[in-house]
Amino acid sequence: MTEQRPIAVLGGGSFGTAVANLLAENGLQVRQWMRDPEQAEAIRVNRENPRYLKGIKILPGVEAVTDLQATLEACDLCFVALPSSALRSVLVPHAERLSGKLLVSLTKGIEAHTFKLMSEILEEIAPQARIGVLSGPNLAREIAEHALTATVVASEDEELCQRVQEALHGRTFRVYASADRFGVELGGALKNVYAIIAGMAVALGMGENTKSMLITRALAEMTRFAVNQGANPMTFLGLAGVGDLIVTCSSPKSRNYQVGFALGQGLSLEDAVTRLGEVAEGVNTLKVLKAKAQEVGVYMPLVAGLHAILFEGRTLNQVIELLMRGEPKTDVDFISTSGFN
Repeated sequence: MTEQRPIAVLGGGSFGTAVANLLAENGLQVRQWMRDPEQAEAIRVNRENPRYLKGIKILPGVEAVTDLQATLEACDLCFVALPSSALRSVLVPHAERLSGKLLVSLTKGIEAHTFKLMSEILEEIAPQARIGVLSGPNLAREIAEHALTATVVASEDEELCQRVQEALHGRTFRVYASADRFGVELGGALKNVYAIIAGMAVALGMGENTKSMLITRALAEMTRFAVNQGANPMTFLGLAGVGDLIVTCSSPKSRNYQVGFALGQGLSLEDAVTRLGEVAEGVNTLKVLKAKAQEVGVYMPLVAGLHAILFEGRTLNQVIELLMRGEPKTDVDFISTSGFN
């Protein structure tokens, strides 16, 4: 298929770069916008993003650019891969140019103070735009290396979902669709918190049973919270829920897992994040999630426990001990227990 106009990828990080390459592999012209002129020049000259995807050749169809206004004027479909902390500051000055665009968020995070997801911020900045999200078990380097991967595009806008599927679906990358944008996006944000716990557990030498318990109870916990906020619990049985949770909690390639692993080795939070050298959204998400869970009265012992470890001086062993002492209720919150009576 041939797009009449180029497709924009906003952001020069690892996931944005991997998505830009996927689009180019499908024969599409891509404008990858980034703030750093040196990074853009390195991609233009060396056809490689040395900071985020070293060793991966960037295809000729990807044009690295630094003029955001010109990029937005040239493109109708825009994949937004900006850090959550930069989303507003980058896009607000260009709000008028976003009107009518198809904006697909790749960023997994929650804004502090407002508890807004990235697509909700896009809606606020550009109320006339058409909004979607992309989420799933999508480690950027594996995508770039053509490991078989699947993702979910979620939007109430069926035509947007079809456009994204046509643009990204390829020989090693499958794109499924969902109408539960809120649930898909919330799953992508929440799982980062639990990846930190999983990384710590591995660094501390905890057993496979323990890791499995943590991941499974994490799924129950995040689903409970999401349903309280209006998401469909069935969404969390798919790629954007359990699929993303498994890969993020089990792979050393996951940024949040790496932070947790460093913490388990005894590093401070500041040193762990510095060693990573990239944004680990789970740390910021943890703070706002704990506050929100308390506000709405949702039981989230793992979130409370990780917060206690990072900011209140507790250890992971203490948190797991408290978890084990908690009252064991039903295994899955959304299955009727009437058969047990």
